[in-house]
Amino acid sequence: MNTESLPDIHGNFGLYGGMHVPEPLVTPLTELAEQYAIVRKDPTFQAELDDLLANYAGRPTPLYFAERLTQSLGGAKIYLKREDLLHAGAHKINNALGQVLLARRMGKTRVIAETGAGQHGVATATVAARFGLECIIYMGAVDMKRQALNVARMRFLGATVVAVHAGQATLKDAVDEAIMAFVGDHKNTHYVLGSALGPHPYPMIVRDFQRVIGVEARRQILEREGRLPDLLVACIGGGSNAIGLFHAFLGDTTVRTCGVEGGGEGIKTGKHAARFQTGRLGVLHGTKTFILSDEEGNILPTHSISAGMDYAGIGPEHAYLRDTGRGTFDYATDDEALNAFLTLSKLEGIIPALESSHAVAHAIKVAPKMRKDEIVIVNLSGRGDKDVSQVADRILQNC
Repeated sequence: MNTESLPDIHGNFGLYGGMHVPEPLVTPLTELAEQYAIVRKDPTFQAELDDLLANYAGRPTPLYFAERLTQSLGGAKIYLKREDLLHAGAHKINNALGQVLLARRMGKTRVIAETGAGQHGVATATVAARFGLECIIYMGAVDMKRQALNVARMRFLGATVVAVHAGQATLKDAVDEAIMAFVGDHKNTHYVLGSALGPHPYPMIVRDFQRVIGVEARRQILEREGRLPDLLVACIGGGSNAIGLFHAFLGDTTVRTCGVEGGGEGIKTGKHAARFQTGRLGVLHGTKTFILSDEEGNILPTHSISAGMDYAGIGPEHAYLRDTGRGTFDYATDDEALNAFLTLSKLEGIIPALESSHAVAHAIKVAPKMRKDEIVIVNLSGRGDKDVSQVADRILQNC
């Protein structure tokens, strides 16, 4: 697969993607695409970003062999790409650093962002503080309650956190508010969109800034094992950590990829966020992709134990990968993710984010069916400090 040719000049990944936005957004998005095309080839910009990724964020992250988890499952060798060890606690800082540097190049004085689980909000607030930029984070009121720790972190970092009460008061609604704010003041403001979704050029920009995950993992597994892995696994809300891991391997046809969606309380209940299970082709937040909607195109309610997984749409490049057969997708239920959270904590001394726990759950399911000489890399996209209270409450409720 030629990974360098996508998206096309219109932002399309085959049938998906594009810039499906109202007229007021066309100008700032076109300007953003033009400016990104310049910095993408600018060695000075890349050198500054590489320096910050290494000396501020903490790259490269380790590729850790989960020996006890592997032994307990009795199948394939499981490696964890430790994005949870990055400054601010998740892969989100890779993209935040890149976009804030881009915003500074464009002369912006303020950044805004949406956040669900809070990790992207924390990352954006962190980088904004580093560069002295005003920062406003939009977050659903429901998510603010279940991610109170990250709300506090954002405020400590100097960001203003705006509670969104519309709709389900979760991630989709936070994106709605952030887009409206961007339209209102795009001359001074850059919208740091946090996942590989939204209108062109965001899916491309976020993918490129997250691609470092897979570039490192590819080099590291070759050094450790002398060959490429058999399977890559990553959770997938919008899709940034997944495409970040997968992209550097897309030309390696022997390497399978699996994005794991939020199965919530089960597909049959309707309380889930598994777009590829019951979704339809449609447009959400400026991009054409698979979304959870009814026959009239109205967005359906979503549910996941993880605030970062319950978005109604999926990144357009992932939809393209599924259509071409280069990507496979599954889901993990809330209970499976919770079990994976506890299993990894007890066996490896690593407390994963609930988002990442969905990927771990898939590895727990498939690794025992694989040969012992096969290799799985799981992207551990974030650490679970933010989820400890929520998981503790859930366990008490089930007692």
